[in-house]
Amino acid sequence: MKNHLEINEITGNPEKYLRWALYLAIFTIIYNLAEGLASLLLGIAGESFTLFGFGTDSLIEVISGLGILRMVTRLRARGEAHRTGFEKQALRVTGAAFYVLAAGLLVTSCFNLYSCHKPGTTFWGIVISLVSIVIMALLLRLKLAAGRRLGSAAIIADAHCTRVCIYMSVVLLAASLVYELTGLWWTDILGTLGLAWFSFSEGRECFEKARTGAHCSCKNATRQVS
Repeated sequence: MKNHLEINEITGNPEKYLRWALYLAIFTIIYNLAEGLASLLLGIAGESFTLFGFGTDSLIEVISGLGILRMVTRLRARGEAHRTGFEKQALRVTGAAFYVLAAGLLVTSCFNLYSCHKPGTTFWGIVISLVSIVIMALLLRLKLAAGRRLGSAAIIADAHCTRVCIYMSVVLLAASLVYELTGLWWTDILGTLGLAWFSFSEGRECFEKARTGAHCSCKNATRQVS
């Protein structure tokens, strides 16, 4: 894994792509904040715990996003990719929050299964998930492009970890769409359990990255640095 930018391998203006990566990091934070708040409010209004869990996850991602923003800022200043104490602490806080979220979603799913809870509507889950899939897919492509231009394993790893956000959006879309089409009350519970699994996985990855200093557990992250 490359732990620094190899400027000699970059074609064109490196500052241009570092600035590009910085703007993408800022946009990701703002988008996750807006998406999280909207999902929480609409999830509560529609009594959809899958949408509520999705919104909570988005807000937790804001904490992780601050660490990524700090990383990109450091890359612009010194070209160093190893993690600082601030970034490691942000990862630990994010990991703990993901664990709490996973436990809360699991308990909620069990209670809803026992009480046969039925959401009022999952329409907004469909809307938000579709928007999220489009936005995250675009961010993934742009981050990969910037990371490859810079030869930065750190930025490429962040891009690949954006795939998890897309997977969670697909879970939300599937659960919300099936419920709207069939009215099967347990589909929202399945969606909530799916988000709980992803939240647990993300929490585990955060602690692993904080412990080892690795950028991401995504296997393909470092392969694509040329």
